[in-house]
Amino acid sequence: MNFWEFLESRHQQLLTDTLQHASAVFQCMVLATVIGVLIGVLTYRSELAGNFATATTATILTIPSLAMIGLLVPVVGLGVAPTVIALTLYGLLPIVRNAIVGLRGVDPQLVDAARGIGMSRLAQLLRVELPLAWPPILTGIRVATQMLMGIAAIAAFASGPGLGNIIFRGVASLGSANAINQVLAGTLGIVILALLFDAVYVLIGRLTIPRGIRA
Repeated sequence: MNFWEFLESRHQQLLTDTLQHASAVFQCMVLATVIGVLIGVLTYRSELAGNFATATTATILTIPSLAMIGLLVPVVGLGVAPTVIALTLYGLLPIVRNAIVGLRGVDPQLVDAARGIGMSRLAQLLRVELPLAWPPILTGIRVATQMLMGIAAIAAFASGPGLGNIIFRGVASLGSANAINQVLAGTLGIVILALLFDAVYVLIGRLTIPRGIRA
């Protein structure tokens, strides 16, 4: 059968895999964003701490995804757990780096003005520094999401959810009638999801970043 006939015959399974893939990436990005911004907040004031945080998360990113998941399986088992841990760790670098850069780029005079009107340190961070650092942080989130879309496919190696399952089945059965269709369907699904997620981030940026800051 041709590709379109394959899509029609497997549309239900493809839809399920696509939703699982999107859900896994979304949940891991939420975790990576919370952890990454927290690391940025804790380290941006110190050059040594900031460099250590960036270097550590960069080192994590150099670990091959298959090796990472393979190392996690004996510890946490198969399925969702190694997928969530691996994707969250891989998503940290762009967020941590951009959070540190964004927070360090806030005009000190604005922070001094906030302190001068009686804002507490926490209020300065939440109401002045983080809002001004949000554009680069959002850029880091966008970059991390695009990375995780592809890496998430490797989760099928550990029986994880997502479109990687159909890609792995296609690769494992190369030479059979629908092998190429399976690989192509999974790959296109990931590409489409990545574009949709990025479009959502663009919309979020337009809604949350003041026009003056965007300019």
